[in-house]
Formats: sequence, structure tokens, C-alpha cells
Amino acid sequence: MARAKYQVLVIPYLKNEDGIFYGIFKRADCEDCWQFIAGGGETEDENPMASAKREAKEEANISPDAYFTALETTCSISTECFKRARAVWGEECLVIPEYSFAVEVEKEVICISNEHSKFEWVDYDTAKQRLKYDSNKVALWELDNKIKLEIIGCLYES
Repeated sequence: MARAKYQVLVIPYLKNEDGIFYGIFKRADCEDCWQFIAGGGETEDENPMASAKREAKEEANISPDAYFTALETTCSISTECFKRARAVWGEECLVIPEYSFAVEVEKEVICISNEHSKFEWVDYDTAKQRLKYDSNKVALWELDNKIKLEIIGCLYES
């Protein structure tokens, strides 16, 4: 089976008495490249939510039982970003969709994989400033607004 023709983006977030924080990851293979968890479906049979849960577990040791939510943000990613894309998906496959998800975590401790050199919990403005990819920034904006509008979860109340 070939790798599925899509990418997933997963935004870990944490709410506490100090506010809302987003988990950003610095890629080990790219200087100054901060992003959220990203990866693809391992098989054509794996759906995007299952891929998001697997990637979150592999890259940040986030339990698949955590509260995951599908976001509306999607984008297209050029297949030139993937080493073997044309060999796996064919010459005509030029772009694949990226589906976005949020995962609420209850603890601040995140164990990162070797794909990343650093992890930080940051506020919205810091995340928006550091993130490299526009798709990450749009998904962050959607999630931040949904949290504040209490569409996803609700704000911490003391």
C-alpha cells in the first residue's frame, strides 16, 4: 500500500488559569523552522483523524485518547515537498490536501521525537510570529477564535 495522498497538521493546546497556550515545535532539519505537528497517512486505508492521532503520539507522545477536534482549515501542499511523491503517487499528482486538527492536552509535559530539536508552549501572538508556514497560521487563528468563542472547549474559569 502507498502512503495516503494527504497531510495532517495537529495543534496541541493547553488552557489554564494563565491563559491559552499552543505547542510549537522547532524542526531538527531546518534552521528557524517552527511548526505544529505535521505528517501524512501511512496507508491509503488510514483516515485523516487516525493519522492526526498517530502523528501526535509519534512526535509528541500525546495520547490518542486526548480530546482531538477536526478544524475547518485545509490547504494544498505541493508534492515537491516530499522526496518520493512522484514515484509513489504518479507524475500527475502535483498537490495534496492538508487537514488540520486541534488536540487539547491537560499537562504541560511533551516528549518530542527526533524530528524536532525544541518544543515550547507559547501564547497566540508568539506562535503566530514564529510559525513558518501560512497554513499553520490560519489553523492557529481558527483554533484561537473557536476557543475564545467557546466553540471548542471553554475558557478556564477560576
